[in-house]
Amino acid sequence: MKRRIVALCLAGSMLLMTVLTGCQSAAGQKTENTADSSGQETLAVPEPVSMEDNYRTYYEVFVYSFYDGNGDGIGDLKGLTEKLDYINDGDPATTDDLGCNGIWLMPIMPSPTYHKYDTTDYYGIDPEYGTMEDFEAFLTACRKRGIKVIMDLALNHTSSEHPWFQEACSYLKELGDGEPDPEACPYVSYYNFSKEKKSGYSPVKGSDIWYYEAQFWDGMPDLNLYNEELRAEIEKIADFWLSKGVGGFRLDAAKEYVTGADESNIEILSWFTDAVKEKYPDAYLVAEVFSDMTVYEKYYDSGIDSLFDFDFANKDGIIARVVKGNTPASFYSQRLQEIGEIFSAHNKDYIDAPFYTNHDMGRSAGYYAGEESEAQTKLAGAMNLMMSGSAFIYYGEELGMKGSGKDENKRAPMYFSDDPSAEGMCRGPADMDDFEMKFGSYEEQKDDPSSVYQYYKKAIYYRNLYPEIRKGTVKDLPEYDSDSVAAFTKTWEDQQLHVLINGSGETQTLALLGELQEAALENGLYTGEEEADLTEGNLTIPPYGIVFLRSGMK
Repeated sequence: MKRRIVALCLAGSMLLMTVLTGCQSAAGQKTENTADSSGQETLAVPEPVSMEDNYRTYYEVFVYSFYDGNGDGIGDLKGLTEKLDYINDGDPATTDDLGCNGIWLMPIMPSPTYHKYDTTDYYGIDPEYGTMEDFEAFLTACRKRGIKVIMDLALNHTSSEHPWFQEACSYLKELGDGEPDPEACPYVSYYNFSKEKKSGYSPVKGSDIWYYEAQFWDGMPDLNLYNEELRAEIEKIADFWLSKGVGGFRLDAAKEYVTGADESNIEILSWFTDAVKEKYPDAYLVAEVFSDMTVYEKYYDSGIDSLFDFDFANKDGIIARVVKGNTPASFYSQRLQEIGEIFSAHNKDYIDAPFYTNHDMGRSAGYYAGEESEAQTKLAGAMNLMMSGSAFIYYGEELGMKGSGKDENKRAPMYFSDDPSAEGMCRGPADMDDFEMKFGSYEEQKDDPSSVYQYYKKAIYYRNLYPEIRKGTVKDLPEYDSDSVAAFTKTWEDQQLHVLINGSGETQTLALLGELQEAALENGLYTGEEEADLTEGNLTIPPYGIVFLRSGMK
């Protein structure tokens, strides 16, 4: 596959040469940077990803804590729009943006809580975040940059302050011990009411007869997603946002739609997926099924595009265990091949949704301690980005932000500056603890070629450069697998890219065999100054290093 090459002016770009220089091939030539006829340095530029392409790199944003555009200390849509160039400036030839081509917005609809997962109006924008006009301007700015935007959609429950619930409760209090009539109050069938106090049910305030299901807490009454009138309303909600240009939805708590009933939840996801895809076939849908793979693999039977791949995430997931040395590195590559077989058996068109952390998990910089912790933080982030599908990055992970314990700590202000009074800085959730960050702010890291930020940026660059990384079918290379090394080939169309990862703090040397004997060392990701070397068929990978080998057409 041919890739466009554009000239990159060298004025003031010593940092770029350091950060985006490729490793040496077997012939001793750089494969990313060359010189054009004028002698200027040139940089390989990734092919643009069309808006219909659902293999992307998403950046999860908690608007509340990202960037404040009006000075009230709370992040908002104007602030996020102002900082879009940080995420993606729309020009693939530039290298001062992250390069993410998707954004997942945590809930932005009106809500009484700071996190906004309990909705009071599915057709509005929370006033703390701005107006519908602000949102439409944000979407326009994203489209210009090739960014696909998906919205968090919490369908398991509403807020107890939602008008639907308020009207239903008022009706039941007046009804007393009688039997509800949906024709008199349709909303009474939108929720799960009972005269019996079942597990996970809370009393209707002002009534000593009625209870309602609220599995999370009494401020989040569960919806009855089998009600046809409610389903019709949800289809209208989806159409409302998709018609504005939203690219799809992240579906919250899909495992809890009907508590303890996977088959029912799969049917609900199937209904919603079919309803959306019938009118918007290129919309992207990804669901949260917070469980292990033996559970969430089944949810692909719904036909949904993606499910978050929880087995690789969090402090005890596959990635962290490998980087800590608690699990052989080879398990990572073996599992990458296996999940392709597992998921495709349920849905041949599945798109994996790898992620490493999110708003419900402690931040990854806290997973590692000691002298190697920075290198481990870097490598783990890259291992997420080496997975096929649509990869997700939680805001601030690219800076190595910290935050653990209560949820508010995990949603701390984006660390653009270490000065909390700097322009645009957010104050964060009210109940957040005071704690210090492990690595520097964006201002401190952006000009440091060895920073966590610059490493993440380069990992995203390679993900954008090589469609094999995003879309490739994985084949484990067991002849190179070991406790320290994960090795696999990714194949997409007529291209093959071999990826070898040193998951240890020791240099690893491998004798290349078979097809790889003729391979060239194309590029690499390194956590320190040492780079890989390929000499006479022997490949040396530095500690916590990743190398890309190319052995020609398939």
